[in-house]
Amino acid sequence: MSGVQQITLEADDGDQRLDRWLKRRFPQVTQGMVEKFCRKGDLRIDGKRAKASDRVQPGQTVRVPPLPDDYAPPPPADAAPGIAAEDARMIQNAVLWKDEHIIALNKPPGLPSQGGSGQGSHHVDGLTEALKFGYKERPVLVHRLDKDTSGVLLLARTPRVARRLGEAFRNRTTRKIYWAIVAGVPSPSMGTIRFGLVKSGGQGHEKMRCIHPRDVEATEGAKRATTDFAVLERLGSRAAWVALVPITGRTHQLRAHMAELGHPIIGDGKYGGSGQENLGDGWGAQLGGDISRKLHLHARAISFVHPVTGAAVTLEAPLPDHMARSWKTLGWRDTDVPLDPFEDA
Repeated sequence: MSGVQQITLEADDGDQRLDRWLKRRFPQVTQGMVEKFCRKGDLRIDGKRAKASDRVQPGQTVRVPPLPDDYAPPPPADAAPGIAAEDARMIQNAVLWKDEHIIALNKPPGLPSQGGSGQGSHHVDGLTEALKFGYKERPVLVHRLDKDTSGVLLLARTPRVARRLGEAFRNRTTRKIYWAIVAGVPSPSMGTIRFGLVKSGGQGHEKMRCIHPRDVEATEGAKRATTDFAVLERLGSRAAWVALVPITGRTHQLRAHMAELGHPIIGDGKYGGSGQENLGDGWGAQLGGDISRKLHLHARAISFVHPVTGAAVTLEAPLPDHMARSWKTLGWRDTDVPLDPFEDA
């Protein structure tokens, strides 16, 4: 038997039941053992007797009684089979929020959601082994973000939750708000884009082409797409900070729609002509000067009904470094605008 252990909970342990925390940290512990420990007063939180259903919080100290000799301590937090320690730490540091059912990441720009040829495991889906946090199964993606788009990305920790979240996305009961800087200033300052989208371009260079709504039905492979947009701030006539809400979820929808309006997203080489510096006429995807040439598109927030608890959840993701620098350069502050500018529209 091992000796008595005093374990102080860390931030990653979150708000969860004592019995579930104990069984995840020590896989050989059964529910019966937990109940027995509690009855005898051997399992304690901050020195006080505890029940299996008590919820533990970061910073609390749990007294764990002696355990069977076959106990093997869990691997370090950044260790995961087949994943470099640096990558494991990177994806764990990207965790924005988690509970017993869902993990939300603030996905870094440049990291694909899923793999492709030559990418190995360097994508979110390939790094989920490092996001198990005591669970037997890896969490699974329930939606995606483009490689160069940053922001909130949800993963389900169980198959049941994955199915329910998937249904919520298909039924459009989730709400996603993106922030972007675009070339020029859209007019009117708030509106809806309804151009359909169809794939074009050669293999390995997937690009979407906008189709007028009246021609969608007659265009093979075209799908209807809808995006709401609102101008939040502007830099004269050269650029604007916009909020974008995808009502549908098509590939490259936001990027293609804004380019079709003549206001491509800054840093978008595929849809905006990355070699062109915008001079105020709305064409081109570069501002020049101190503004980064990386894509300025960020999944700022997501709102959904929790599939297990039924609670309304809204999560916000801080801007990535290159966008935060652009906001600072332009004198824009995220506290000066509403999270959802469409609420009162």
